[in-house]
Amino acid sequence: MDPRNVLVRPLLTEKGTHIKDTENKYIFEVRVDANKIQIKRAIEEIFDVRVEKVATMNRLGKMKRVRYRTGRKRSWKKAIVTLADGHALELFEGV
Repeated sequence: MDPRNVLVRPLLTEKGTHIKDTENKYIFEVRVDANKIQIKRAIEEIFDVRVEKVATMNRLGKMKRVRYRTGRKRSWKKAIVTLADGHALELFEGV
């Protein structure tokens, strides 16, 4: 799998900004079928940094209702990437 297809988008949230500043961790939305090894290789290849740890979690899509019908938003996968000391992603700087 191409490394650029593994990462969907970075997640810029208040909690994500806090752990970026305090623990050197970054949060990404990734493909549902991507595993930790593919995520680690993609981050290292795209951003040229060293990854120490990858934690993933599957997020179930929320139930939504429009008038009389119920449906579900899409499910997605979230990855929390811990970088080695001295490494940072320029993508998040200045945010």
